[in-house]
Amino acid sequence: MRLGLLYTVVFVEIGIAMPFMPVWLGGLGLDAALIGLLLALPIATKVLATRPLTGLIDRGVRPRTLLVAGSLVLALTYALMPLAAALAVTMLGLLIVLNAVAQAPLVPSIDYLTLAAARRSRRIDYARIRMCGSVGFLAANLAGGALLGLLGDRVAVPLLLTGLALVATLVAAAGRDPAPALAPRPASAAAPPLPAVLRLSIGAAALIQASHAAVYAFGSLDWARHGVSTPWIGTLWAVGVAAEIALFALVGRWPARWRSPFRLLALGGGAALVRAVGLYWAEGELALLLPLQLLHGLTFGATHLGAMAAVSGFSPEGARGRAQGTVGASTALVSALATLACGAVYRLLGGPATFLMMAPLALAGLGLVVLAKRDREARRFGAGSRDAV
Repeated sequence: MRLGLLYTVVFVEIGIAMPFMPVWLGGLGLDAALIGLLLALPIATKVLATRPLTGLIDRGVRPRTLLVAGSLVLALTYALMPLAAALAVTMLGLLIVLNAVAQAPLVPSIDYLTLAAARRSRRIDYARIRMCGSVGFLAANLAGGALLGLLGDRVAVPLLLTGLALVATLVAAAGRDPAPALAPRPASAAAPPLPAVLRLSIGAAALIQASHAAVYAFGSLDWARHGVSTPWIGTLWAVGVAAEIALFALVGRWPARWRSPFRLLALGGGAALVRAVGLYWAEGELALLLPLQLLHGLTFGATHLGAMAAVSGFSPEGARGRAQGTVGASTALVSALATLACGAVYRLLGGPATFLMMAPLALAGLGLVVLAKRDREARRFGAGSRDAV
Protein backbone atom coordinates (compact mmCIF):
# COMPACT_ATOMS: atom_id res chain seq x y z
CA MET A 1 0.00 0.00 0.00
CA ARG A 2 2.83 2.41 0.85
CA LEU A 3 4.63 1.73 -2.40
CA GLY A 4 1.41 1.96 -4.40
CA LEU A 5 0.58 5.31 -2.78
CA LEU A 6 4.07 6.57 -3.54
CA TYR A 7 3.73 5.59 -7.21
CA THR A 8 0.32 7.27 -7.34
CA VAL A 9 1.47 10.61 -5.95
CA VAL A 10 4.61 10.78 -8.09
CA PHE A 11 2.75 9.86 -11.28
CA VAL A 12 -0.09 12.29 -10.58
CA GLU A 13 2.62 14.95 -10.44
CA ILE A 14 4.08 13.72 -13.76
CA GLY A 15 0.58 13.56 -15.25
CA ILE A 16 0.08 17.26 -14.45
CA ALA A 17 3.56 18.43 -15.46
CA MET A 18 3.82 16.68 -18.86
CA PRO A 19 0.71 18.12 -20.54
CA PHE A 20 0.31 21.38 -18.63
CA MET A 21 3.81 22.80 -18.07
CA PRO A 22 4.08 23.62 -21.80
CA VAL A 23 0.70 25.39 -21.53
CA TRP A 24 1.96 27.38 -18.53
CA LEU A 25 5.14 28.35 -20.38
CA GLY A 26 3.03 29.46 -23.33
CA GLY A 27 0.94 31.60 -21.02
CA LEU A 28 4.08 33.51 -20.05
CA GLY A 29 4.24 34.88 -23.60
CA LEU A 30 7.54 33.19 -24.42
CA ASP A 31 8.69 32.59 -27.98
CA ALA A 32 7.95 29.10 -29.34
CA ALA A 33 11.64 28.38 -29.93
CA LEU A 34 12.43 29.37 -26.33
CA ILE A 35 9.64 27.14 -25.02
CA GLY A 36 11.10 24.25 -27.03
CA LEU A 37 14.50 24.87 -25.48
CA LEU A 38 13.06 25.00 -21.96
CA LEU A 39 11.19 21.72 -22.58
CA ALA A 40 14.34 20.06 -23.97
CA LEU A 41 16.42 20.98 -20.90
CA PRO A 42 14.78 18.39 -18.57
CA ILE A 43 15.26 15.58 -21.11
CA ALA A 44 18.96 16.29 -21.52
CA THR A 45 19.39 16.71 -17.77
CA LYS A 46 17.75 13.37 -16.96
CA VAL A 47 19.92 11.58 -19.51
CA LEU A 48 22.99 12.81 -17.64
CA ALA A 49 21.70 12.71 -14.05
CA THR A 50 19.60 9.54 -13.70
CA ARG A 51 22.33 6.89 -13.71
CA PRO A 52 24.82 8.58 -11.32
CA LEU A 53 22.10 9.64 -8.86
CA THR A 54 20.42 6.23 -8.77
CA GLY A 55 23.88 4.65 -8.55
CA LEU A 56 24.26 6.30 -5.13
CA ILE A 57 22.08 3.47 -3.84
CA ASP A 58 24.98 1.10 -4.52
CA ARG A 59 27.15 3.35 -2.31
CA GLY A 60 24.79 2.90 0.64
CA VAL A 61 22.41 5.86 0.14
CA ARG A 62 18.91 4.71 0.98
CA PRO A 63 16.41 4.93 -1.92
CA ARG A 64 13.96 6.68 0.39
CA THR A 65 16.57 9.35 1.13
CA LEU A 66 16.73 10.09 -2.59
CA LEU A 67 12.93 10.21 -2.72
CA VAL A 68 12.59 12.63 0.19
CA ALA A 69 15.42 14.90 -0.93
CA GLY A 70 14.28 14.88 -4.56
CA SER A 71 10.65 15.63 -3.70
CA LEU A 72 11.67 18.51 -1.41
CA VAL A 73 13.81 20.06 -4.14
CA LEU A 74 10.95 19.58 -6.60
CA ALA A 75 8.58 21.44 -4.31
CA LEU A 76 11.06 24.28 -3.85
CA THR A 77 11.79 24.66 -7.57
CA TYR A 78 8.12 24.56 -8.56
CA ALA A 79 7.29 27.17 -5.92
CA LEU A 80 10.01 29.52 -7.19
CA MET A 81 9.20 29.20 -10.90
CA PRO A 82 6.60 32.02 -11.09
CA LEU A 83 9.02 34.43 -9.40
CA ALA A 84 11.91 33.32 -11.62
CA ALA A 85 9.78 33.73 -14.75
CA ALA A 86 8.95 37.29 -13.68
CA LEU A 87 12.62 38.16 -13.10
CA ALA A 88 14.58 36.48 -15.91
CA VAL A 89 14.19 33.57 -18.31
CA THR A 90 17.74 32.47 -17.44
CA MET A 91 16.70 31.97 -13.81
CA LEU A 92 13.67 29.99 -14.94
CA GLY A 93 15.94 27.77 -17.08
CA LEU A 94 18.25 27.10 -14.14
CA LEU A 95 15.29 26.15 -11.97
CA ILE A 96 14.02 23.78 -14.67
CA VAL A 97 17.41 22.07 -14.80
CA LEU A 98 17.54 21.73 -11.00
CA ASN A 99 13.96 20.45 -11.07
CA ALA A 100 14.94 17.76 -13.60
CA VAL A 101 17.94 16.71 -11.49
CA ALA A 102 15.64 16.28 -8.48
CA GLN A 103 13.10 14.32 -10.49
CA ALA A 104 15.63 12.02 -12.20
CA PRO A 105 16.01 9.42 -9.40
CA LEU A 106 12.38 9.38 -8.19
CA VAL A 107 10.75 6.69 -10.34
CA PRO A 108 13.92 4.49 -10.50
CA SER A 109 14.14 4.66 -6.70
CA ILE A 110 10.53 3.53 -6.27
CA ASP A 111 11.16 0.77 -8.82
CA TYR A 112 14.24 -0.27 -6.81
CA LEU A 113 12.23 -0.45 -3.57
CA THR A 114 9.38 -2.38 -5.20
CA LEU A 115 11.64 -4.90 -6.94
CA ALA A 116 13.54 -5.42 -3.67
CA ALA A 117 10.24 -6.11 -1.89
CA ALA A 118 9.14 -8.49 -4.67
CA ARG A 119 12.39 -10.47 -4.40
CA ARG A 120 11.84 -10.89 -0.66
CA SER A 121 8.20 -11.93 -0.78
CA ARG A 122 6.13 -13.66 -3.45
CA ARG A 123 3.08 -11.84 -2.09
CA ILE A 124 4.49 -8.62 -3.57
CA ASP A 125 3.52 -8.21 -7.23
CA TYR A 126 5.59 -5.49 -8.92
CA ALA A 127 3.16 -5.10 -11.84
CA ARG A 128 0.10 -4.50 -9.65
CA ILE A 129 1.94 -1.98 -7.48
CA ARG A 130 3.32 -0.18 -10.56
CA MET A 131 -0.25 -0.08 -11.91
CA CYS A 132 -1.01 2.54 -9.24
CA GLY A 133 1.32 4.94 -11.05
CA SER A 134 -0.54 4.46 -14.34
CA VAL A 135 -3.89 4.99 -12.61
CA GLY A 136 -2.57 8.19 -11.03
CA PHE A 137 -1.22 9.41 -14.37
CA LEU A 138 -4.57 8.76 -16.09
CA ALA A 139 -6.50 10.49 -13.30
CA ALA A 140 -4.21 13.52 -13.55
CA ASN A 141 -4.73 13.70 -17.32
CA LEU A 142 -8.51 13.50 -16.98
CA ALA A 143 -8.98 15.82 -13.99
CA GLY A 144 -6.00 18.13 -14.36
CA GLY A 145 -7.49 20.44 -16.96
CA ALA A 146 -10.66 21.06 -14.98
CA LEU A 147 -8.78 21.57 -11.71
CA LEU A 148 -6.29 23.98 -13.26
CA GLY A 149 -9.17 25.89 -14.84
CA LEU A 150 -10.62 26.49 -11.38
CA LEU A 151 -7.29 27.63 -9.92
CA GLY A 152 -6.43 30.05 -12.73
CA ASP A 153 -3.72 30.26 -15.37
CA ARG A 154 -0.73 32.20 -14.13
CA VAL A 155 0.32 30.26 -11.01
CA ALA A 156 -1.99 27.21 -11.08
CA VAL A 157 0.46 24.69 -12.58
CA PRO A 158 3.49 25.41 -10.36
CA LEU A 159 1.22 25.83 -7.30
CA LEU A 160 -0.45 22.46 -7.80
CA LEU A 161 2.88 20.74 -8.55
CA THR A 162 4.41 22.25 -5.40
CA GLY A 163 1.62 20.75 -3.32
CA LEU A 164 1.95 17.34 -4.98
CA ALA A 165 5.72 17.31 -4.44
CA LEU A 166 5.21 18.09 -0.74
CA VAL A 167 2.69 15.26 -0.47
CA ALA A 168 5.21 12.92 -2.13
CA THR A 169 7.81 14.04 0.44
CA LEU A 170 5.50 13.14 3.32
CA VAL A 171 4.55 9.76 1.81
CA ALA A 172 8.21 8.88 1.17
CA ALA A 173 9.30 9.97 4.65
CA ALA A 174 6.50 7.98 6.33
CA GLY A 175 7.40 4.71 4.61
CA ARG A 176 10.12 2.21 5.33
CA ASP A 177 12.61 0.38 3.17
CA PRO A 178 11.53 -3.22 2.44
CA ALA A 179 15.17 -4.27 2.42
CA PRO A 180 18.13 -3.06 4.47
CA ALA A 181 20.43 -0.57 2.80
CA LEU A 182 23.59 -1.99 1.29
CA ALA A 183 26.86 -1.49 3.09
CA PRO A 184 28.61 1.44 1.42
CA ARG A 185 31.10 0.34 -1.20
CA PRO A 186 34.52 1.96 -0.72
CA ALA A 187 35.23 4.70 -3.24
CA SER A 188 38.32 2.81 -4.36
CA ALA A 189 36.42 -0.43 -4.98
CA ALA A 190 35.57 -1.21 -8.60
CA ALA A 191 31.88 -1.32 -9.40
CA PRO A 192 30.73 -4.75 -10.58
CA PRO A 193 30.09 -4.63 -14.33
CA LEU A 194 26.61 -5.11 -15.74
CA PRO A 195 26.51 -8.48 -17.54
CA ALA A 196 26.03 -8.56 -21.30
CA VAL A 197 22.56 -10.12 -21.03
CA LEU A 198 21.42 -7.16 -18.91
CA ARG A 199 23.02 -4.53 -21.16
CA LEU A 200 21.40 -6.12 -24.22
CA SER A 201 18.00 -6.30 -22.46
CA ILE A 202 18.22 -2.64 -21.42
CA GLY A 203 19.19 -1.67 -24.97
CA ALA A 204 16.23 -3.62 -26.35
CA ALA A 205 13.83 -1.93 -23.94
CA ALA A 206 15.23 1.53 -24.78
CA LEU A 207 14.75 0.97 -28.52
CA ILE A 208 11.23 -0.40 -28.14
CA GLN A 209 10.19 2.42 -25.80
CA ALA A 210 11.72 4.95 -28.22
CA SER A 211 9.33 3.66 -30.90
CA HIS A 212 6.62 5.62 -29.03
CA ALA A 213 8.29 8.88 -30.06
CA ALA A 214 6.19 9.41 -33.19
CA VAL A 215 2.89 8.89 -31.34
CA TYR A 216 3.92 10.98 -28.33
CA ALA A 217 5.17 13.89 -30.42
CA PHE A 218 2.89 13.90 -33.47
CA GLY A 219 0.03 11.47 -32.85
CA SER A 220 -2.54 14.06 -31.77
CA LEU A 221 -1.42 16.54 -34.42
CA ASP A 222 -1.69 14.03 -37.26
CA TRP A 223 -5.01 12.62 -36.08
CA ALA A 224 -6.46 16.14 -35.90
CA ARG A 225 -5.17 16.82 -39.42
CA HIS A 226 -7.15 13.79 -40.61
CA GLY A 227 -10.33 15.11 -38.99
CA VAL A 228 -10.37 13.21 -35.70
CA SER A 229 -12.22 15.36 -33.16
CA THR A 230 -10.64 16.55 -29.93
CA PRO A 231 -12.85 14.32 -27.71
CA TRP A 232 -11.90 11.28 -29.79
CA ILE A 233 -8.20 12.18 -29.58
CA GLY A 234 -8.54 12.29 -25.78
CA THR A 235 -10.33 8.94 -25.90
CA LEU A 236 -7.51 7.40 -27.96
CA TRP A 237 -4.94 8.47 -25.35
CA ALA A 238 -7.14 7.19 -22.53
CA VAL A 239 -7.57 3.82 -24.30
CA GLY A 240 -3.79 3.43 -24.43
CA VAL A 241 -3.29 4.13 -20.73
CA ALA A 242 -6.27 1.90 -19.84
CA ALA A 243 -4.69 -0.98 -21.78
CA GLU A 244 -1.45 -0.41 -19.87
CA ILE A 245 -3.35 -0.52 -16.55
CA ALA A 246 -5.16 -3.71 -17.59
CA LEU A 247 -1.86 -5.42 -18.42
CA PHE A 248 -0.32 -4.48 -15.08
CA ALA A 249 -3.43 -5.81 -13.31
CA LEU A 250 -3.59 -9.14 -15.16
CA VAL A 251 -0.01 -10.10 -16.03
CA GLY A 252 0.47 -11.78 -12.64
CA ARG A 253 -2.03 -14.43 -13.75
CA TRP A 254 -0.03 -15.35 -16.83
CA PRO A 255 2.02 -18.57 -16.83
CA ALA A 256 5.49 -17.96 -15.38
CA ARG A 257 7.22 -18.70 -18.69
CA TRP A 258 5.39 -15.75 -20.29
CA ARG A 259 6.67 -13.40 -17.59
CA SER A 260 10.34 -13.91 -18.43
CA PRO A 261 12.30 -10.79 -19.46
CA PHE A 262 12.82 -12.07 -23.01
CA ARG A 263 9.19 -12.96 -23.69
CA LEU A 264 7.89 -9.70 -22.25
CA LEU A 265 10.38 -7.66 -24.28
CA ALA A 266 9.55 -9.69 -27.40
CA LEU A 267 5.82 -9.06 -26.87
CA GLY A 268 6.50 -5.35 -26.53
CA GLY A 269 8.72 -5.23 -29.62
CA GLY A 270 6.32 -7.28 -31.74
CA ALA A 271 3.38 -5.08 -30.75
CA ALA A 272 5.44 -1.94 -31.46
CA LEU A 273 6.22 -3.24 -34.96
CA VAL A 274 2.54 -3.96 -35.66
CA ARG A 275 1.56 -0.57 -34.27
CA ALA A 276 4.07 1.34 -36.41
CA VAL A 277 2.92 -0.35 -39.62
CA GLY A 278 -0.74 -0.03 -38.61
CA LEU A 279 -0.46 3.71 -37.92
CA TYR A 280 1.15 4.13 -41.34
CA TRP A 281 -2.02 2.77 -42.93
CA ALA A 282 -4.60 4.16 -40.47
CA GLU A 283 -4.68 7.82 -41.63
CA GLY A 284 -7.24 8.88 -39.05
CA GLU A 285 -9.55 5.85 -39.34
CA LEU A 286 -10.91 5.29 -35.83
CA ALA A 287 -11.72 1.66 -36.63
CA LEU A 288 -7.96 1.11 -36.91
CA LEU A 289 -6.72 3.65 -34.39
CA LEU A 290 -8.66 2.21 -31.44
CA PRO A 291 -7.20 -1.33 -31.61
CA LEU A 292 -3.76 0.10 -32.40
CA GLN A 293 -3.94 2.22 -29.24
CA LEU A 294 -4.87 -0.89 -27.27
CA LEU A 295 -1.46 -2.25 -28.24
CA HIS A 296 0.05 0.38 -25.92
CA GLY A 297 -0.56 -2.10 -23.12
CA LEU A 298 2.14 -4.26 -24.71
CA THR A 299 4.37 -1.67 -26.39
CA PHE A 300 4.83 0.20 -23.11
CA GLY A 301 3.60 -2.13 -20.38
CA ALA A 302 5.17 -5.43 -21.46
CA THR A 303 8.41 -3.67 -22.44
CA HIS A 304 8.64 -1.94 -19.05
CA LEU A 305 7.93 -5.14 -17.15
CA GLY A 306 10.51 -6.99 -19.27
CA ALA A 307 13.14 -4.37 -18.44
CA MET A 308 12.33 -4.55 -14.73
CA ALA A 309 12.43 -8.36 -14.79
CA ALA A 310 15.87 -8.16 -16.43
CA VAL A 311 17.13 -5.71 -13.81
CA SER A 312 15.79 -7.86 -10.99
CA GLY A 313 17.05 -11.13 -12.42
CA PHE A 314 20.38 -10.24 -14.01
CA SER A 315 21.82 -7.35 -11.94
CA PRO A 316 24.81 -8.28 -9.76
CA GLU A 317 24.66 -7.27 -6.11
CA GLY A 318 26.20 -3.86 -5.65
CA ALA A 319 25.05 -2.68 -9.08
CA ARG A 320 21.26 -2.79 -8.85
CA GLY A 321 20.93 0.97 -8.38
CA ARG A 322 23.22 1.64 -11.35
CA ALA A 323 21.24 -0.85 -13.46
CA GLN A 324 17.98 0.86 -12.52
CA GLY A 325 19.42 4.24 -13.47
CA THR A 326 20.80 2.85 -16.73
CA VAL A 327 17.30 1.83 -17.80
CA GLY A 328 15.99 5.37 -17.28
CA ALA A 329 18.97 7.14 -18.83
CA SER A 330 19.13 4.84 -21.88
CA THR A 331 15.43 5.15 -22.57
CA ALA A 332 15.54 8.94 -22.23
CA LEU A 333 18.54 9.25 -24.56
CA VAL A 334 17.21 7.02 -27.35
CA SER A 335 13.71 8.53 -27.06
CA ALA A 336 15.14 12.06 -27.31
CA LEU A 337 17.10 11.18 -30.45
CA ALA A 338 14.05 9.45 -31.95
CA THR A 339 11.88 12.50 -31.21
CA LEU A 340 14.35 14.80 -32.96
CA ALA A 341 14.37 12.49 -35.99
CA CYS A 342 10.56 12.39 -35.98
CA GLY A 343 10.42 16.17 -36.15
CA ALA A 344 12.55 16.23 -39.31
CA VAL A 345 10.66 13.38 -40.98
CA TYR A 346 7.24 14.79 -40.11
CA ARG A 347 8.17 18.16 -41.58
CA LEU A 348 9.45 16.60 -44.84
CA LEU A 349 7.26 13.52 -45.37
CA GLY A 350 4.23 13.82 -43.06
CA GLY A 351 2.63 11.64 -40.42
CA PRO A 352 2.43 8.19 -42.08
CA ALA A 353 6.16 8.14 -42.86
CA THR A 354 6.94 9.31 -39.31
CA PHE A 355 4.94 6.45 -37.79
CA LEU A 356 6.51 3.91 -40.16
CA MET A 357 9.97 5.16 -39.17
CA MET A 358 9.38 3.64 -35.73
CA ALA A 359 9.29 0.11 -37.20
CA PRO A 360 13.10 -0.17 -37.53
CA LEU A 361 13.45 0.77 -33.85
CA ALA A 362 11.09 -2.04 -32.88
CA LEU A 363 12.95 -4.47 -35.16
CA ALA A 364 16.30 -3.46 -33.69
CA GLY A 365 14.88 -3.97 -30.20
CA LEU A 366 13.69 -7.46 -31.14
CA GLY A 367 17.15 -8.21 -32.50
CA LEU A 368 18.74 -7.28 -29.16
CA VAL A 369 16.21 -9.50 -27.36
CA VAL A 370 17.39 -12.44 -29.47
CA LEU A 371 21.03 -11.64 -28.70
CA ALA A 372 20.29 -11.30 -24.97
CA LYS A 373 18.51 -14.66 -24.90
CA ARG A 374 21.39 -16.33 -26.76
CA ASP A 375 23.92 -14.83 -24.36
CA ARG A 376 21.92 -16.13 -21.39
CA GLU A 377 21.63 -19.61 -22.87
CA ALA A 378 25.32 -19.70 -23.80
CA ARG A 379 26.34 -18.79 -20.25
CA ARG A 380 24.00 -21.42 -18.81
CA PHE A 381 25.42 -24.05 -21.18
CA GLY A 382 28.97 -23.03 -20.25
CA ALA A 383 28.18 -23.24 -16.53
CA GLY A 384 26.58 -26.62 -17.03
CA SER A 385 29.64 -27.92 -18.87
CA ARG A 386 31.96 -26.76 -16.08
CA ASP A 387 29.73 -28.40 -13.46
CA ALA A 388 29.79 -31.67 -15.40
CA VAL A 389 33.57 -31.61 -15.51
